[in-house]
Amino acid sequence: MRSKLLVLITVLALLACLAPALASGHEKAIVAHRGASAYLPEHTLEGYAMGYGQGAHYIEPDLMLTQDGVPIALHDRSLERTTNVAEVFPDRAREDGLFYAIDFTLAEIKQLAVIERVDRDTRELTFPDRFPNLHSELVFRVPTLAEIIELVQGLNVSTGRNVGIYPETKSSAWHAEQGYDFEAIVLEVLAAYGYTTADDNVLVQSFEADSLLRLRELGTELNLVQLIGGGAAYDPMVTAEGLDVIATYAQGIGPSMTRIIDGDGNWVNDNFLVREAQARELVVHPYTMRADRLPGYVETFDELLELFLFEAGVDGVFTDHPDLAIRFLRERQ
Repeated sequence: MRSKLLVLITVLALLACLAPALASGHEKAIVAHRGASAYLPEHTLEGYAMGYGQGAHYIEPDLMLTQDGVPIALHDRSLERTTNVAEVFPDRAREDGLFYAIDFTLAEIKQLAVIERVDRDTRELTFPDRFPNLHSELVFRVPTLAEIIELVQGLNVSTGRNVGIYPETKSSAWHAEQGYDFEAIVLEVLAAYGYTTADDNVLVQSFEADSLLRLRELGTELNLVQLIGGGAAYDPMVTAEGLDVIATYAQGIGPSMTRIIDGDGNWVNDNFLVREAQARELVVHPYTMRADRLPGYVETFDELLELFLFEAGVDGVFTDHPDLAIRFLRERQ
């Protein structure tokens, strides 16, 4: 059943070759956030294939490591919110009750079924109207970074497109505490598939500046993106001095939407962040645009995209709905 679904969704990618390219270096970039995560469970090959087929310019996997040092696509450090780990390995939680991915080998991770994201305590769906597979016989698996790359590169050959990958090193300092050189491991996988220079269609992102600096220390020429959260800890990054520092090691920033437009719909510092970042030749890709979770200052997804992509003038967006963003761009041009 799973293989049939993957083939079906992958066929959608063939349609994308009919669309005009809008990837990095073009007018605007649409990043499939955790895949086409509004339609299929996040961080699955099926979801990535669907995002590709919907016309996304980048496929975005969050990365964590397994016990045997394999990068896998996973947003959280632990597995219980997006897999059935508590059913398969009920006795493998740490003292805090969480099932950490790094405590499992890849072979064990591959025994798990990926589910639509749920609340850790109530087990209720985070997005109630998304893919209802909690009690389905349809099984999705946790993919490795290598599998994601092979999917995207294979589709690039068969469709003639040039879709990039946009991996995030998650919890880098935490991985170091567990004894892993996360960045070295990720670079080794990327290099094995030909991603080594600034001309290669990959952007590596992180919320942790030290992770990006470690990548530079290891000698990578890949383009890097500094993610900027909405919390006070990131405030120094959104100053002129902070952007000056970021520009020494990164080629872009990925700020929270609230760093550009606040929750009341007001421009933050007269759009200072976008203007000043671009003045330093940093691309700006804010996160995360969701048609099923709109901020209160807009009524439609198109209105949200218009505000950010054209009024604010950002260079691209992360979205759970790549199809809607691509449609908007085609109709807008």
